[in-house]
Amino acid sequence: MTSAQISESDQLHLLQKLHIFKIHGKDKRGHRILRIIGKFFAARFLSVDVLNNFLEEYIFPRLGKKPFSVLYVHTGVQRSENFPGISALRSIYDAIPFNVKDNLQAVYFVHPGLQARLFLATFGRLLFSGGLYGKLRYVNRVDYLWEHVRRKEIEIPDFVYDHDEDLEYRPMMDYGLESDHPRVYGAPSVDSPSVSMYSMRCIS
Repeated sequence: MTSAQISESDQLHLLQKLHIFKIHGKDKRGHRILRIIGKFFAARFLSVDVLNNFLEEYIFPRLGKKPFSVLYVHTGVQRSENFPGISALRSIYDAIPFNVKDNLQAVYFVHPGLQARLFLATFGRLLFSGGLYGKLRYVNRVDYLWEHVRRKEIEIPDFVYDHDEDLEYRPMMDYGLESDHPRVYGAPSVDSPSVSMYSMRCIS
């Protein structure tokens, strides 16, 4: 099943149920945080148009006209499941209003991994004009995140802490020299039958 086989209303329902995007907490500079959980992003089931409409209607207005930061959690992301593709990323970025781009202060990138670093080093400046690449702050461990973000004001999924613990005992995972063994976690309930099968697979 792909985005072409799922109605726009069901795609919107999926975005809302999985809580991929959430505005809460502040960083140490007092900026609001837009938290993005990459593992929950249903790349094969969401069209770029639906995602852009969702951001425009539900996320950007809540950010207001004040400076903000993004906390992107890359933990557990699989290219075949959660990566929308280079052209889609560029389309999503180009659709972000200029005032929102100007207000973005920093992107805290948790658990980047070797492949993500290489991808951004190769395509980052080409994909993201306006200096976004220069605002990236790689965060290899959750403990390092608290140097930038107010700890008591942000929610981090359990699987992120578990991955952090795995990295402490298997540091070669940071460099792609040792594979991860994902654990199983419960998924948010999704009532729509056309997306419920995916929602379980996405978060497992």
